[in-house]
Amino acid sequence: MCAQRRIFTLNNHYTVMRKTILLLVALATASLPVTARDGEKKITLEDIYKNGTFRMKGVPGFNAMKNGKHYTQIDREGKRIYIRVYDLATGDKLRTLFDNSIDKFSGKELEIEGYTLSENEEMMLLFAEGEHIYRHSQLRRVFMYDISSGSIKLLDYDKVLHATFSPDGSKVAFVKNNNLYYKDIATDMVVPVTNDGAKGRIINGNCDWVYEEEFSFTKAFEWAKNGRYLAYYRFDESLVPEYTMAKYTGLYPDQYTYKYPKAGERNSVVQIKMYDLQSKRTTTANTGKETDQYLPRIKWAGDASKLCIYRLNRRQNKLDMLLSDAATGTSSYIYREENKCYIEIDDDITFLKDGHSMVLGSERNGYKHLYHWDWSAQRLTDLTKGSYDVEALTAVDVKRGLVYYTAADRSPLQRQLYVTDYTGNNRKCLTPENGTHAITPCEGNNYFLDRYSMLNKVPVYYLRDAKGNIVRTLEDNHELQAKLDEYDLGKLKMVKVQGAAATLNAWMITPPNFDPSKKYPVLMFQYSGPGSQQVADKFPIGNYYWHQMLAQHGYIIVCADGTGTGYRGEAFRKKTYMQLGKYESDDQIAVAKSLAALPYVDAGRIGIWGWSYGGFMSATCIMKGNDVFKTAISVAPVTNWRYYDNIYTERYMRTPQENPKGYDENAPEKMADKLKGRLLLVHGTADDNVHFQNSAMFTTALIKANKQFDNEYYPDKAHGISGGNTSLHLYTKMTNFILDNL
Repeated sequence: MCAQRRIFTLNNHYTVMRKTILLLVALATASLPVTARDGEKKITLEDIYKNGTFRMKGVPGFNAMKNGKHYTQIDREGKRIYIRVYDLATGDKLRTLFDNSIDKFSGKELEIEGYTLSENEEMMLLFAEGEHIYRHSQLRRVFMYDISSGSIKLLDYDKVLHATFSPDGSKVAFVKNNNLYYKDIATDMVVPVTNDGAKGRIINGNCDWVYEEEFSFTKAFEWAKNGRYLAYYRFDESLVPEYTMAKYTGLYPDQYTYKYPKAGERNSVVQIKMYDLQSKRTTTANTGKETDQYLPRIKWAGDASKLCIYRLNRRQNKLDMLLSDAATGTSSYIYREENKCYIEIDDDITFLKDGHSMVLGSERNGYKHLYHWDWSAQRLTDLTKGSYDVEALTAVDVKRGLVYYTAADRSPLQRQLYVTDYTGNNRKCLTPENGTHAITPCEGNNYFLDRYSMLNKVPVYYLRDAKGNIVRTLEDNHELQAKLDEYDLGKLKMVKVQGAAATLNAWMITPPNFDPSKKYPVLMFQYSGPGSQQVADKFPIGNYYWHQMLAQHGYIIVCADGTGTGYRGEAFRKKTYMQLGKYESDDQIAVAKSLAALPYVDAGRIGIWGWSYGGFMSATCIMKGNDVFKTAISVAPVTNWRYYDNIYTERYMRTPQENPKGYDENAPEKMADKLKGRLLLVHGTADDNVHFQNSAMFTTALIKANKQFDNEYYPDKAHGISGGNTSLHLYTKMTNFILDNL
């Protein structure tokens, strides 16, 4: 966005104020339509949260096959469920692998929810009756389906976790009751890899709660490429403190207790084990004498008997990559990195066939970039460079020596797909269109699935070849676009706003038939967490339909990504280190004051809302910024980082023992006496992530300070506060609160 279109903070100098106001009026008049859209309809809450009016299509169950020419997909036609093979280039239907009306189990049709193919594509695992444990972990009924014969067998009589084929397709590993097993498909024999699993004590092959939530994985085992070894995590969580929640399920509530390490508290002791299927022996990898550390990833290296183990210190600013021998457990260093603040863990690593080098991502030079690291020669080669962040390593084509990745090179708001070679000197953009390209590579890297959208353009799914050419369109969401055209929507555009110390990226929705000579209330929305991004050139932006509904009620909606958010380099993102909430709230308050100075904004009617980290921020802002915010909605907020888990919190704050001021000076719980405006506090009582305790302690502080406020609690609802009529009820509550108080 060019500099002339930025919204600047107005100072006390009359000339600057006058020129700025005139410029903003001119911009608003020029960029917004004078007449209403052709659409007449108004969005309702039932449209959004009950009727699925704005349902968006994707490409369900899309899985490229090994030949790089075909893909499989789940097709649902009424009650019938098919898994079919299609031609990637033409989209022609080639054959049906599974038909639930024909391929039945014990005479019954299976309501499958997903599937995986074996490496040789001769068998499938069919998943049904999914039952979430936490955010990522899911118990499922699993069936083994032989494609050629059509036979279907149960993997196990009980629901299990993480059913995964061995590389040769002859076995299936899975987790049950905290133990790891594998089943030999030919003999139907189940072999226990572990036998010491016990609830609340030992977990094998699955993550404990905090690893699952904060390191974003839950399947804690990996087959070696030759199928001989199973590497797995063993968590001893015996000494981790417990948290108990009431579940209101009957006359007397059930008490659900699980291990949850809050900031500064003890973690599980984690070991990496390697099981040899031939000898039936288990080896423990040497990860050092320190046990108060993290092992956030394991990956088999190029050698089928070498396991790469990530080792991260508790402060999360020193990362070692160890190469451990499966037979002996001996380990050696192949990579080390340190950071003055912290190191984020991701999956941007690929081992090359030479056995002594890899492609990996790092922030070592102030921006996230990709490197080729040869640990034998101790040589590091830049594959990408510049003042921009790489988003992700998409694929490495080891045959052609090519590296594919997505990056925010053109703008922090956009994502394009790029390709380069191992020297980093021959880079090319494969998706030239402005906007956001979310890329899924197909086997062989001859094709890529591109989910492409822009701020005001619904997602289109393209199939692209390795040169970036669009082969065909898989889904264009024309039905959604046609539906949107029926509605009288507000104008959505990108703007620049002035934060406390820097210009910020933002989007703004103005009401239909916006008139810059009138005054409008403003509702600000944000998340604000470290590395997050709410302002991007993609569709849809956060809570798009609800925000459009509020715009139809005459509200301006604004979202600004403040200090600490992502894709503007390490310095911008890590400025919040040790002081979560300080700079983020300073920015939101500064934005609100900038907006208050605009001629078309009612300065006395500015509100803010957010969820989770955004709830933490909205609660903070209405107290720190009590001279500018009239209203706030805080959903599922952290109200003091002492109550949140240790991996996330300590990464950005260190421990409460090391940094007590950082915890307490920016905690809403400690600011309760500053509340002046109207606050709505919302929480689910069974929130396993941000505990209801946060809102309870905040409520206690507000009562002690004799502050009136509104609250809404949802019994037995987790962090997402959803299910049944819950979303409709919640957003009805929030809508009425805004209409009544802002």
